[in-house]
Amino acid sequence: MNMQLLEFNSTDKTAVLRTGFISGDEIIKFDNVPTVRVENGYYEVMQKTQENSTSSRPVLRIPISNNNMLIQK
Repeated sequence: MNMQLLEFNSTDKTAVLRTGFISGDEIIKFDNVPTVRVENGYYEVMQKTQENSTSSRPVLRIPISNNNMLIQK
């Protein structure tokens, strides 16, 4: 499997999964993402259940082994 890129922007609160590291095509994008957690061998994208809510739920889990993560402020 090819490497993918998970871009997490902590200011915009977005997470984008791309097909590659340089100018990769967007696979999926999530808004209202307060954090991306690192769990047992995978990244877990957490999304707020409502715009002003404090609770969030996992919406995407991807293996660390074939994904790079870029954290932007």
